[in-house]
Amino acid sequence: MRDVVTAAFESAFGPTPTYLTHAPGRVNLIGEHTDYNDGFVLPMAIGRGVWVAAHPRTDDQFRVHSVDYSDTISFSRDQLQDSTLPHWTSHVRGVWYLLAQQGMTLPTADIAIAGNVPIGAGLSSSAAIEISMIELGLALANQHMTQAQKALLGVEVEHKFMGMPSGVMDQMTSAASSEGHAILIDCRTLTTRPIHIPDGVSVIVIDTAKRRQLVGSAYVDRRRQCEEAAQIIGVSHLRDATIEQVEAYKNQLEDVRYRRARHIVTENARTLEAADALQKGDAVATGKLMNASHYSMRDDFEISWAEADLITEMARNTPGCFGARMTGGGFGGCCVALVSANAVEGFTEKITPLYQAETHLTPVIYAFQPAAGSRVIFKP
Repeated sequence: MRDVVTAAFESAFGPTPTYLTHAPGRVNLIGEHTDYNDGFVLPMAIGRGVWVAAHPRTDDQFRVHSVDYSDTISFSRDQLQDSTLPHWTSHVRGVWYLLAQQGMTLPTADIAIAGNVPIGAGLSSSAAIEISMIELGLALANQHMTQAQKALLGVEVEHKFMGMPSGVMDQMTSAASSEGHAILIDCRTLTTRPIHIPDGVSVIVIDTAKRRQLVGSAYVDRRRQCEEAAQIIGVSHLRDATIEQVEAYKNQLEDVRYRRARHIVTENARTLEAADALQKGDAVATGKLMNASHYSMRDDFEISWAEADLITEMARNTPGCFGARMTGGGFGGCCVALVSANAVEGFTEKITPLYQAETHLTPVIYAFQPAAGSRVIFKP
């Protein structure tokens, strides 16, 4: 993809780019919808992401080319908040606007963006764009931020420019991951801990070929239900609730809020247990926790979808698979499985035809090892 974005830049704008940045997508191993509840998540960066090539300009104009959208847009510095511009430019406009709000002076630029994270698959292509653009903006301004600060700025872009009240997990994973490790994130303190993925274990991402639908409105609903549940229980966030409190307030919460709260509280516990199990090299225990996570998302949080339920069950019944669950916001996209490295080929060969026969959809299956976080690849 480095060659792709460089060629795209040269085709769109002429000169060779002088800046190149990269940020990875992510897959969440366990800990779903816990981030905005101040809880714990255990994602890892993947070997797919977004590359941004750029060259500064001396006038008031931005020229931005997207390989994924096959589109080139020009706009001025005065149009950074112009919501009539194409939605995909929000990441560029948002980063430049918010960095300027922090007192940084940035030039305009010619920018090309290319990525190989499947859009809409739940692997955080948006966060990868945001973080790679933040790396570029900081490089152009010759300014520094910690990886956590970059992640928080990416969240601010989501809130103010994308209209999505997201948590911090996606951006933190894209910015702060280390090669060979998942990353346990405390979404309240923003402290992180690298968690080694055991040798001989592969993380398999299964794109169900079912794209996400209604995820925006459903996300907002789930977040509101969690906030209401926390208020009824009397805690600031569901991270502070115990399962005993959830059960004690069952009648006041009523069915939907009760099940939402039960998912969050038990998911936080599963996430911490999974981190400990991985550190000990116990893939079997981790897999069981992933299975339980999927059932909770299916029954209590109600964000799974038929194809995810089907393919994770197929995965669990395949030799070499320790566990499988849906991953991401829900309602379409990807699943994740923990599989013995020497069983990956057989796993793929068995799952694909079974799933095709049942759904008439062709899954795309990736084997990943944990990747490093965002970086500036080169600058003057």
